[in-house]
Amino acid sequence: MIYGEFMDLKKLIKLWRKEIFFGIGIFSLALILRLAKVLFDQQPIFGDEAIYIRWAQIMRAEPTLRFIPLSDGKQPLYMWAIIPLLKLISNPLFAGRIMSVFTGMGSLVGVFVLTQILFRSTKASLLASLVYAISPFVVFFDSMALVDSMLTMFGIWTLVFSVLSVKALRLDFAMIAGFFLGGAMLTKSPAVFFSILLPLDLLFLNLAKDKGKKAIILIKFLILLMVTYLIAFGLYNILRLGPNFHLIALRNQDYIFPLSHLWINPKDPFIFHIKEIFQWLWILGPSVLPLLVAIGIILRFNKFKKEIFLLSFWILLPLLANAMYAKVFTVRYILFVLPYLFIFVGVLFKNDLKKSFITLLLAIFIVHALIIDLTLITKIEAAPLPRNERSGYLEEWTAGYGIKETAKYLEEYHKDNPDKKIVVGTEGYFGTLPDGLQMYLSRFPEITVIGVGLDLNQLPSSLIESKKAGNSTFLVINDSRLRVNYEDLDLKVVAAYPKAFRKVGTKEYNTLGPRETLYLFEVIGDKNTDKK
Repeated sequence: MIYGEFMDLKKLIKLWRKEIFFGIGIFSLALILRLAKVLFDQQPIFGDEAIYIRWAQIMRAEPTLRFIPLSDGKQPLYMWAIIPLLKLISNPLFAGRIMSVFTGMGSLVGVFVLTQILFRSTKASLLASLVYAISPFVVFFDSMALVDSMLTMFGIWTLVFSVLSVKALRLDFAMIAGFFLGGAMLTKSPAVFFSILLPLDLLFLNLAKDKGKKAIILIKFLILLMVTYLIAFGLYNILRLGPNFHLIALRNQDYIFPLSHLWINPKDPFIFHIKEIFQWLWILGPSVLPLLVAIGIILRFNKFKKEIFLLSFWILLPLLANAMYAKVFTVRYILFVLPYLFIFVGVLFKNDLKKSFITLLLAIFIVHALIIDLTLITKIEAAPLPRNERSGYLEEWTAGYGIKETAKYLEEYHKDNPDKKIVVGTEGYFGTLPDGLQMYLSRFPEITVIGVGLDLNQLPSSLIESKKAGNSTFLVINDSRLRVNYEDLDLKVVAAYPKAFRKVGTKEYNTLGPRETLYLFEVIGDKNTDKK
């Protein structure tokens, strides 16, 4: 029996050897691109990365604080998932980013499976997976310690199993869809879009001609949908165990306009955001991706109306809602709709469609995407990032250039002066600093890192008292946040870490200069400390 099954497996592998070969190749390429970006370590830690990883460290150290992200209105699943990796990987930033690599690979498999379910074409599935694997848009965020990659994975697998549950009317698929939807809701608030869109699976319900049977099938569909919702919202209500569950709704209000915005001022910022979306897809898609998507929809619409209608809604509802209501709108907020765009590219080549123009467009996409990917991996400062993304990730205070090096210096200083208490003040209270530095120094209780505020024009009293107590005292601050000459505060420059150059002509360039620099100062006296 076992031998017969083994022979059947050999025949299956032989029959599908080309598809298996290309599938393994695409999976390997995707993994290599994401791991290379993490391991080459060209991108400094970003503000939100520092916060999330620091939360994970705190939750690992103190189990009673497992819901600490709720204090800022954030769901904690991503941080919970990082905790085991912190035990295995010494570099906390790598641990967080590797988690996004894992979830990105889960999304890649999800793209393949969903395309196969909807369009029944291995060729289309492979091509859609290839587009997902190499798109710089996805490579960039699948290698950052941000929650968006995990949200994307949960979204696509929710759709996979919800469609399967409707097509087969099976309870187990509906339950699995519920668990994936619950995972999405425990990851980030935009998961609400997945809940709203699930009833569209009704399109794939095989309704009988007999009215009596049709009613029974509809009732089964509704029961399965309720099962999915009950499991998902049951999981979400785990968050009620945390003391700050109510802050999720309150903090969401800080990011979105009220419903009345639709009829009060519908054009602003809607039109601007729509333009931004097309710019982002052109820059990081990259280039011809929007054109390939449009051609895919047009050429395949007549044959696959239901499938295209479903995917279009999973793309358009979140995009239009965000464009209309988002107060803060950045590139990563649309990451979770990209898999469905890529599927439209994949179906272009279903049934050996041979169009020289389309093949040329695909070749341009592949070459352009790989060039940008290589730049992201080896020289990220030269990568063609959208303006706001370059500013936030590489140029301004949110970009953590020098934090890892500062932590290394303080570690060495501590080894050379084991009996000395070390106090480090940093700008701000939350974010890249002090969280980024605390993240790297969490293993050293003798080194105390504290936030001391912004726009300093005098030495903070906490650092003055630390110096008077005989502690080795330091200050870590971006030059734009220090409003006086450092020599006037009796500070000694230990190290300076310049960030990426600002773009000429931008507001930051004109007001703050061509480049931001992170400084590590040692407090060598209390000069002018009597000034208020």
